[in-house]
Formats: sequence, structure tokens, C-alpha cells
Amino acid sequence: MIDFDTFTKYSRPGPRYTSYPTAPEFHEGFTCKDYEGILQAQDRSKKLSLYFHLPFCRSACYFCGCNVEFTSKEEKKERYIGYLEKELTLLSEHLDMSRQVLQLHFGGGTPTYFNAEQLGRIIALIRRFFPHFDPEAEVSCEIDPRFLTSEQLDVLVGNGFNRVSYGVQDFNAVVQKEIHRIQPYEVTKRAVDLARAAGITSVNMDLIYGLPYQTLETFKETLELALTLSPDRFAIFNYAHVPWMKKTMRKFDETTLPHPSVKLAILQYTIDFLQRNGYKMIGMDHFAKPEDELFKAIEKGELHRNFQGYTTKGGADLVGVGLTSIGEGERHYVQNFKDMKAYEAALDAGQLPVHRGLVLSEDDVLRKAVIMEMMSNFKLNITAIETRFGIDFFAYFKDAIEALQEFVDAGLVSVSKEALHVSPTGTMLIRNICMPFDAYLGKIPESQRRFSKTV
Repeated sequence: MIDFDTFTKYSRPGPRYTSYPTAPEFHEGFTCKDYEGILQAQDRSKKLSLYFHLPFCRSACYFCGCNVEFTSKEEKKERYIGYLEKELTLLSEHLDMSRQVLQLHFGGGTPTYFNAEQLGRIIALIRRFFPHFDPEAEVSCEIDPRFLTSEQLDVLVGNGFNRVSYGVQDFNAVVQKEIHRIQPYEVTKRAVDLARAAGITSVNMDLIYGLPYQTLETFKETLELALTLSPDRFAIFNYAHVPWMKKTMRKFDETTLPHPSVKLAILQYTIDFLQRNGYKMIGMDHFAKPEDELFKAIEKGELHRNFQGYTTKGGADLVGVGLTSIGEGERHYVQNFKDMKAYEAALDAGQLPVHRGLVLSEDDVLRKAVIMEMMSNFKLNITAIETRFGIDFFAYFKDAIEALQEFVDAGLVSVSKEALHVSPTGTMLIRNICMPFDAYLGKIPESQRRFSKTV
């Protein structure tokens, strides 16, 4: 039996490691000229992963940490489509658009806040600039079930979309009212039924634990209801309370947030519940049915992690398009402007809307490989890392191995000469276990770390 009160000592500010180095290390010294040079030098035989940020929402969900623009005006959406075309035109001057596309993902905001006709035009624009899609490409869209029509799904499916991700968060009416997102079970069920009827082959459902007024008992009810919809995947996130970054989060009375021991109990119950009902834990926060390709990838140790979550489509260069989008290559990160006026001004001046980025050092590349493998597969092939990078792992990471000792002593991690393994209980603390390998985090006093709590 896990002592959750004891476990709360691990509740520390720490990254989610959607990237390494993490986004706070991106800097404005990285310019559009740097990005242009990187694009022009890329291996043209390498496939592409495309992320398009569609940033608009009608109103705020108070828990949300995404970069969104609130509007009820159609002209703003129309204007944005025009700027997407400007950005793609500029990209085409530096990026070989004939490269095959392995992934396309629409994120937001609320992508389906764009109507069916607008979505069709955005997709046609993408297909015009990127004419070559891999036959096995993963083409996905994040969807708010409150903003979805059969016409929109017909447009998506008709253009090759094969995955959708529904934001649910919680089915409890008290929680929904507090987070400013009223979404009855029937609304979500209708959206899932529409997707199945339209021919979508993979449905993901997002839930969040750690929201105001949540308890273990109320979250059990949410899980039971979610299971009746039989999604192919679940993404069950730990709520990131960062009120210094997101003003809407200041609306919460922090005394209503569940204690870390309650959050751990919810997470442990969730893992047990979903595994009892046929799902497999995939990396941090994610679960999939045995027939899902993510399940097969983790068994082979081939799971990858990027800004869109977990994927089997590794090895592609990620190109981000749109407001605040992030791109990634083996040795770089790049992020567009978060402010709409700055984004538009750059494009009007004939420049890619690069706000900041980072060129990775050799040490960054090595630590990225270590952290991402652990985040994806809950283990690390030490021998393979030593061979790939020509290092003595235990000498190079002496400090990290010493810092991991508390997890080894607690039975959460085992380390041999050849490999590092995280125990099933240790997976709940995978962010903590990766943190000793983060060279940047150690330079920041814990009291000054501007990250959400790991528990």
C-alpha cells in the first residue's frame, strides 16, 4: 500500500519535459535568420511533422494553460487564415515543401471554433503547400465537444483526419461550474458518436485531476462515465496551477484544490482502474487500448515524446505554423510570437514570425535523449546511450546518479550497469526522476522555479 502522505514530499516545482531544454531556456537571440538557415540545411529526405495552432475560443476555461485568443468575431478567424497563408508562403522560400508529411496536428484554442467551410480552406491551404503525405500519416485535431458539427467532422475525415482528441476534464457539475466549462455528459457522448459515425478510427479523451472541488470519489464517477464512451486513448493530466502565468487561474480559491496526497490517490486509482478495464499506461499521463499503436510502441521501446504528447512517429522534423507554435529538430527549437499584433507585423514585413528559439549544445542533445527515453518508456538503455554518445554514463552523470539514490532507496528506481528501470509506483513520479538529469534546473533555486508542482 502506498503511503500518499509520505509521497507528498516529492511535490516540487518541475518541468513536464515536453522538450529538453525546456521552454524557459528559449531566448530572443535566436532570430528568423537563424531559423531560415536551419530550414535550408535540413536533410530533405527526412519526413515532416506539422503543427498548426488555431488559437480562438469563445470564452475562457479557467484551468487552461494554452495560448488562446477570445473572440466572437468571424472576421478575426478569416483574417487569421490569410496570415497562415502568408506564413506558409514565407516558409516555402526556405523549407523543401516536397518532403513527405508524417504527422499533421491541429491544436488550439478550439480548432473547431472554425466552421466546416473555414476548416476546409485551411486544410486545402496546407495540402497546396505540402502536397505529399505519407499513406500512414497521423492526422489529428483537438476538439471541444461543445463546438462540433457533423459537417466539420465530414470535412476532417474527407481530408484524411484519422484521430480526434476531445477535451472533457471532468464530468462533475460542481467542478465544471468552477472551471467555467459547462459540458454535460450528453454533449461529450454526442461528439464521440459523431466521430465514430464519420469514420474516425481513434478517439482520445482528455481528463484533468487536481481541479477545484475534485475528490477521489467524484473522479471515480468521472472515470466510470468516461469508460462508457470507450475512447481508444486517455490523456489524464495533472492540473498545472500557474497563476503567475495565467490570470484566469487566479479565480480559483486555492483552498479548494485537492491536497497532493489526494491527487496521488486519484492517480493511483486511475492507473489501476484503467488497467483493470483493458488500458495500458503509456508514458506519463497517457493510456491506450492493447490494439492501439502506442501500446505496441512501448512494448518495442519505440515511443517518442514531443509537444503534441506521445507518438510512434519519431524522427521527423516538427514545423510549427501559426501564433505561438513551436517547431523542433534534433538540434533546435523555435517558437512564433505569442502576441497576435507582433505575429502579424512580422509577416507583413516579409519575415517568418520567430519570437525566440534555441540551438542545442552537444550536452543538450545527450540529456534530451536520456530524459525523453525515460519520459516515454520508463526506462533507459544505458549501454545504448554510451555507444551513441561515446561517454562513460556513470562518470558523465555522477551527480544525477547520486541524486537518484533517494528513489533507488525507496524502491522506485533500479540502476544496473546496462539500464535504468522505473518501478510501476515510480512512474507516478517520472518528472521528479528525470529532474536530476536536467542541467538547467540545478542552476535555479527551488524557491525560484516557475513550474507547476510535480504532484
